[in-house]
Amino acid sequence: MNKKQIINNQDRKGWFKFMKRLMLGRYKEPEFIFLGEKFSNSAIIISNHEGTDAPMSMELYCDKPIRFWGAHEMNSGLVSLYKYQTRVYYHEKKHWNIHLARLFCLIASPITNLFYKGLNLISTYKDARLVKTLRESMEALKKGDNIVVFPEDSKNGYLEQLEGFFAGFVMLAEVCYKRGMDVPIFVTYFKRKELKYVIDAPIKYSELAKGGATRADIAKRLLDRCNELGRMTFDKTEREEEKELKTATK
Repeated sequence: MNKKQIINNQDRKGWFKFMKRLMLGRYKEPEFIFLGEKFSNSAIIISNHEGTDAPMSMELYCDKPIRFWGAHEMNSGLVSLYKYQTRVYYHEKKHWNIHLARLFCLIASPITNLFYKGLNLISTYKDARLVKTLRESMEALKKGDNIVVFPEDSKNGYLEQLEGFFAGFVMLAEVCYKRGMDVPIFVTYFKRKELKYVIDAPIKYSELAKGGATRADIAKRLLDRCNELGRMTFDKTEREEEKELKTATK
């Protein structure tokens, strides 16, 4: 499947597909390394974040339909997004100077706001409104979409060694299971420096919940596995060897 086909594979509006084509130069196609089955439909995919690189690599190059979870502040209008980007994303997570973040976001936030609308995000909440998130996610899963979640606790920034996972995605899998959907969960890790996306073999929620494992237990188990994926090393791929050969023969 070529890049144009992958872009058109997502259920996005025409203007947004055009916008994504303009971003292909900024976000190079990663090497997807599957340690088991390839992505299916109606699954939960969890990943490290790596700034915008992991989400955009998934959006641009995943060949299965996906819907992202995103903090509701990102999906609640320009003013809300501006405050979130300046204070939380750029200042707290990426450690920018707050004044520089505010100035930069005067330009960045309107563009980002348009982009988030195109992504058709599923808003997440830290209060009772989480019920809405779960309901919308279940409907997407029933339709065949995959739910992509970046659950890392990034209060200290986006780190190569993840420090924690929030367990909202486990709650989604649990609710699905109670309603007859034993969803597979793919643990993935984006290695930005190597431009590789490592995807573990999927595991069903029922397997994770065996022995009375709590949501926190499951989240910790998958966090540890995600970090293991990040530490893995791989031999050069055929694509990398081809590129080196072309460079050497120029």
